[in-house]
Amino acid sequence: MTDKKFESETNTLKKFYEFYCKNNHTNQKHNSIKLTYKDKIYNIELLLCKECINNINYSFERLQECKHEVKPRCRNCPETCYDKIHWKKTAKVMKYSAIRLGLSSIKQKVKNIFK
Repeated sequence: MTDKKFESETNTLKKFYEFYCKNNHTNQKHNSIKLTYKDKIYNIELLLCKECINNINYSFERLQECKHEVKPRCRNCPETCYDKIHWKKTAKVMKYSAIRLGLSSIKQKVKNIFK
């Protein structure tokens, strides 16, 4: 996968996990994570609880080890790399955040029409 795709995937995970954690958990703390992909270092600042930081770290590890040159969506991947427990947790976060972030985007567009 390209560096640009890796960065996009990490930013999506960050956005979705932070949104989910903010709305469902307490005790969020600032965390700094340093990821290396193809000799490039990415510094990621997160505001997550302990459970979510453990889950996103697992997702980052899976992403770093992805063998596909053209990365498919994980749910469509022929070679699953997530274990079942982490897959369910990540799918729950992604579904929750995607729906709510999508709705807020639509709401904002409607507000802008009437301004």
